[in-house]
Amino acid sequence: MTVWDDLVGQERVSAVLDAAARDADALVTAAAQDRPLPEASKMTHAWLFTGPPGAGRNQAARAFAAALQCVSPDRALGGTPGCGFCDGCHTALLGTHADVNTVAAVGAEILVKDMRDTVRKSFTSPANGRWQIILVEDAERLNEKSANAVLKAVEEPAPRTVWLLCAPSVEDVLPTIRSRCRHLNLSTPSVEAVADMLVRRDGVEPAVAAAVARATQGHVDRARRLATDPAARERRAAVLKLPLRLDEVGACLKAAQELVDAAAEDAKQLAEERDGKEAEELKAALGAAQGGRLPRGTAGVMKDLEDMQKRRRTRTQRDSLDVALDDLTGFYRDVLALQLGSRIAIANGDAEDALQRLARAGTPESTLRRIDAVAACRQALDRNVPPLLAVEAMTMALRAG
Repeated sequence: MTVWDDLVGQERVSAVLDAAARDADALVTAAAQDRPLPEASKMTHAWLFTGPPGAGRNQAARAFAAALQCVSPDRALGGTPGCGFCDGCHTALLGTHADVNTVAAVGAEILVKDMRDTVRKSFTSPANGRWQIILVEDAERLNEKSANAVLKAVEEPAPRTVWLLCAPSVEDVLPTIRSRCRHLNLSTPSVEAVADMLVRRDGVEPAVAAAVARATQGHVDRARRLATDPAARERRAAVLKLPLRLDEVGACLKAAQELVDAAAEDAKQLAEERDGKEAEELKAALGAAQGGRLPRGTAGVMKDLEDMQKRRRTRTQRDSLDVALDDLTGFYRDVLALQLGSRIAIANGDAEDALQRLARAGTPESTLRRIDAVAACRQALDRNVPPLLAVEAMTMALRAG
């Protein structure tokens, strides 16, 4: 199994990255043996991965990082970098490689203070790997100051540093940054490709794999979670029942409260798993005894951690709500398909009775307005409107049609 096996339905992108990894390996090997460097190379110092949600932008970037750090002895015999088994590949894929630095948005934005140490490290040589790699998972969330810090590093990179930026589209990244990157656009994997991956890699029953792949419309991560997490399936089933409950104002407000509470509970569960462990690890690093007081002058460091965890909980809640909004959009898309007599496959086959009922009760125009209401809710959340207020406005609009 190579690192490229994680890229579902992205054969074209895999081929480009494989060729670049081969040239990168040749560059490092030639430099180590003091031989002349190859004249032509498909490798460059900055890459931009774009594509719709679920296409696997971050997975593609991490697979490329693993291939660049591959130390398999088979390379000397003509093997392809990215074996997936050597220490370089294994640690890069797990996120523990010392020379693969990952930056992700904790809150709504990547702040400049979150980028400062990473940008500084990008100008250093690799500690024990073949390349110094900076992977920015949410490049669209760079604010003005943090984006300018990245621009400076991308403009004048160190010889063995590679930047891997991930964003939904090129328009989400500053023109000055994207003009210095090689762009790779990933496409949404087919339902068949996702289902096949779930059967082969996760041992999911073929019928279940096909159903969740169709329900998520090719979103790899969500399909895997639906297939393997019963709680995720229960939350989705509750969301798909929501459109039939919006017959009164009180029911709309209650449904909105339940959606927000479910997202908050999801964020709370994730926080309980991570926050306590992070706090204990930081206290130990600062020299505090088990259960003892913090050393003098370290309270500010703990306060920074608490602020970061609070921003992460807010982000997690918004992400959970976003999944519910995706499910609602897919539900009304199916209603519209039935109303128009379209031949496209119904994504939510497990809710066909509800789809048929709403299709008969409404018109294509009212369904389009409901789809617009879900989109308006997502935009309101992006503008930091309080979640309950945004969702209540959406449920009232869904009731009006």
